Amino acid sequence: MRTPALAVLSALTLATAAACAPPEAPPAPSAAAPSAAAHTGILQQTEDEIARTTTSLRRLDDMPLYEMTYHGGYNAEAPLTEAELAKTGDGWACSLFHRPGTFGRNFDWDPNPAMVVHADPPDGYASISLVDVSYVFPPAARPDLKAAQDRRRLAHAVLLPFDGMNEKGLAVGLAQAPHADLPARTPGRTVVSGTRIIRLMLDRAANVSEAVDLMRRYDLDFSGGPQLHYLIADRAGKSVVVEFAEGRMNVIDERYLTNITMTGADRNTKLADRRYRLLTEGDGTEPMQLLKRVAQTHTRWSIVYDQENLTAKIVTAQRWDRVRDLSLSTGG
Repeated sequence: MRTPALAVLSALTLATAAACAPPEAPPAPSAAAPSAAAHTGILQQTEDEIARTTTSLRRLDDMPLYEMTYHGGYNAEAPLTEAELAKTGDGWACSLFHRPGTFGRNFDWDPNPAMVVHADPPDGYASISLVDVSYVFPPAARPDLKAAQDRRRLAHAVLLPFDGMNEKGLAVGLAQAPHADLPARTPGRTVVSGTRIIRLMLDRAANVSEAVDLMRRYDLDFSGGPQLHYLIADRAGKSVVVEFAEGRMNVIDERYLTNITMTGADRNTKLADRRYRLLTEGDGTEPMQLLKRVAQTHTRWSIVYDQENLTAKIVTAQRWDRVRDLSLSTGG
């Protein structure tokens, strides 16, 4: 039996809230799903206008002096209250795509430490995955790698993959969904969290069909965190989105996933989402460059899994000139 090897990747430091976290966690910010229609209130922006505004923000000098281009409408007569200023941002930003042999994703959330986890369980497939380690520690805590207790606690990250790939080339990633209507619980069936189901798929599924069948054997629990949906892809080129609506698990043939409801959505509805549209338009774009194109100010990591060679390339905190190579077998 080989012990899962844990490799600390980076302590990330951007400071913007977003929306793509699993439920085994400190409470996530609650926010209504942005839509293509203008928001009501003082700031009246579509999702695309919010993204364009936040992306335009830059620091010009050390005074500090900032620059921003505002896109959208606003109510120039409404009072600016503390309640208005304290509203959480609509940073729904996780973006995932699959093309034959390649699985890419941006994970956008709070500025927490991240970790690459290598696992080779005795009764399952070897895998590599990415974890936000704040979900192993109390809020605001930072792991001390010199402390035996913290190192032991970090070992539990193996159970909390946000995305990953196994030795069969199966790749899985989660994203926050605007809504999820989970099926009624089945008596006697094991209940697992939104991240634990990814661990089970990485350990036990060799392809999309096996992964979907496995998901049907468990009841999922999204309480305590955001609602989720998943992009699952295999080495043979098959990919699907799995999400929960109308009290059932829906499996949709799809290669792209952002944070819109996919069940029942036609092509025009999907293309109205800015990041979904950019992903579909980027088939000829180098994978990491495509992730850069759909990145937000709060993108924590961008990873491209090579399902043929069982390697990956990762960029943290949008440092696009610092690409780190990873391998399924790397680790102590």
